[in-house]
Amino acid sequence: MTFDLRRAVADKAQLIPVLLAALGLVFGILALLISVSWQPLIAWDERVTSNAHAFTSARPGLEAAVEFIAVMFNNWFVAGYLAAIAGFAWWKRERVITAWIVASTLLVLLGNIGLKSLFARPRPTWDVPLHVISGWSFPSGHSAGIGLFATILILITIVTTGRGFKRTALIVVWILLAVTVATSRVYLGVHHPADVVAGLAFGGFVPLLLWTIITANKERWPHESAIATGAGKRRVAVVVNPVKVGEIEAFKTRLQTVASKYGWGEPLWFYTTIEDPGHGQTREALAANVDLIVAAGGDGTIRAVCETAARSGIAIGVLPHGTGNLLARNLKIPINTRDAMEVVFGGQDRAIDLATFTSNAGHDTSFLVMAGLGMDAMIMTGVNDDLKKKIGYLAYFVSGIKALSFPRVKVTITVDDQEPVKYKARTVVVGNVGSLQGGIPLLPDALIDDGLLDVVIIAPKRFIGWIPVALRIVGRRSRNNARLARLRGKRIVIEAEKPVPMQLDGDPAGEGQTITAEVNPGIVLVRVPLPLPVSE
Repeated sequence: MTFDLRRAVADKAQLIPVLLAALGLVFGILALLISVSWQPLIAWDERVTSNAHAFTSARPGLEAAVEFIAVMFNNWFVAGYLAAIAGFAWWKRERVITAWIVASTLLVLLGNIGLKSLFARPRPTWDVPLHVISGWSFPSGHSAGIGLFATILILITIVTTGRGFKRTALIVVWILLAVTVATSRVYLGVHHPADVVAGLAFGGFVPLLLWTIITANKERWPHESAIATGAGKRRVAVVVNPVKVGEIEAFKTRLQTVASKYGWGEPLWFYTTIEDPGHGQTREALAANVDLIVAAGGDGTIRAVCETAARSGIAIGVLPHGTGNLLARNLKIPINTRDAMEVVFGGQDRAIDLATFTSNAGHDTSFLVMAGLGMDAMIMTGVNDDLKKKIGYLAYFVSGIKALSFPRVKVTITVDDQEPVKYKARTVVVGNVGSLQGGIPLLPDALIDDGLLDVVIIAPKRFIGWIPVALRIVGRRSRNNARLARLRGKRIVIEAEKPVPMQLDGDPAGEGQTITAEVNPGIVLVRVPLPLPVSE
């Protein structure tokens, strides 16, 4: 887990001030009405609390549940949970995060005690109470604690995850947790609704306010020279695959907004076609003397742009819109488009290798990620396009199950000037990168800028032999054996005994018997994320 305070910088600068104002206003209004004993609020509070108490009294299961919540999220436990998070942040050398958590916890938990004494609102009273507790009622201590806890979890989630479903789902979970704990106090009969709403507002206001104070100017945005590295900060062209991107106008608006934020002018737009996946468009962009080319599409579009712009000295920004997106994943470029745009315009340039690919089937092209023959190519050929649109790269898993029975084929592999070696393999993959989808380390030693190509030969004899192969891959075991072997070199020649399916960066490449792959070190510049800053 890595912390990046830049992720918490809202697209709309007024978002945090508005949230602070809303939370402060809610607490302030409730505090004022309670302090003057405004009868409409008091009467409504008592009516809701009475109905909730009666509802819980008739349901022993609910009573047990709210009692459990009361124990698990009392302020001592919340303080313990937050201490563990603060300890983890300290261990990760995130001093600013640690200071923020500690300061927020102390101010909320101790401050809530002071507020209770200040307002001195009695708790609800019952002839037969569900739970006996002493002290004042306003604001609710449990609610303030869970409001604090949820706010800290939300901000930690934001700075440790990119935009997308995972972040959204976690934030929803933390909000629901806060609402559930706060509501349970009313159903337990120990607080009024105004108490828990004020507690949530207070518990959320303090850590959010301290976040703006303690983390101010700690985001460590790239220095001007970092943004201008290599390609410079002037004119940008965008090569778009309209089929992959989809809503073009919305995409253009988002990209122009981010480009303007970093000082770039109006982009030039070029659209790929079935006949030209990006080569001609990239040549047009280069002819226009742009300083940065953005490739928006799948791995095929990105490969075409990089292949054409190689050795030009112009950096390529990658906006992944494909299913595999292996280049982006291996370069740690976010898959979420909005986050990837931040890298395109605020990242730094990295020189990566490009490999040439020649086969006896007539292919004379390049690849950035992986090429191969055998079972892996059978997977690419057999994937269902409709299923791929619905479930993404998991469609490859479905196709992979079907391809496990692909027979072993005799292959001869020659690495550089070494003696040829023979295998009876189910699949042979030449990789410029090491990881598959899901971070599976197929070639754990492969680096995209080491000037070498890595080869993996997978050759289980029977179906059950896939189990030890999978364990060796996941376990990153490097020793070669009869089932799995790895080689490295600058030039790789693979010769099969008969025509077999081939693949190129995840795309089917027909059938052939011979593949020649050769690395060209550092001839492509790609925008990658800046190293994550460590707060001190």
